[in-house]
Amino acid sequence: MGQSESGEQEVDMSQIQELYATFMQVCPSGTLHLHEFRKIFGIQSTSEEESLYIETIFRSFDTNRDNAIDFMEYVAALHLVLRGKLEDRLRWSFKVYDRDGNGRLDRSEVKHIIRIIYKIKQTDTNMTPAEVCDRIFELVDKNKDGQISLSEFMEGAQKDQWLMDLLKLDVNASGWFIKNWKKKS
Repeated sequence: MGQSESGEQEVDMSQIQELYATFMQVCPSGTLHLHEFRKIFGIQSTSEEESLYIETIFRSFDTNRDNAIDFMEYVAALHLVLRGKLEDRLRWSFKVYDRDGNGRLDRSEVKHIIRIIYKIKQTDTNMTPAEVCDRIFELVDKNKDGQISLSEFMEGAQKDQWLMDLLKLDVNASGWFIKNWKKKS
């Protein structure tokens, strides 16, 4: 059941070998730093929003917070974006939203990511980031305490398709990883 869901996102052994070879070419030390992360994924924009977004993504994969992605963190990140279950991707999205790492989302954290998403992606809504944030809190903040817990986030995202599309930060990551890593090898 789980395999059929991720079947389209699976990579074959030759692709994994290419990814590994490129990783070791760019990062012979076995650690990937933010500037290398940007370079590998073709992030050359000087846009503050894109820079903040890619830094936030990088930090979410740097689980030991040493400002580098080691090979184990890299493998975990690849597994998450290429084959991860919906629940795992939602937990990761929550971590990206949760800038201060306190395990709860406040309005400023949600608004921050919504603004970045609006500037990077084309959105098909007439709502402002503040209106989107208000709607998210209306749908998700069940106890109305002005913060969203992980459980509220997970439950709310799975009950509303609009919310799911917005919250899960799905960026066709498997295609992005494969395309951009191949370019560099």
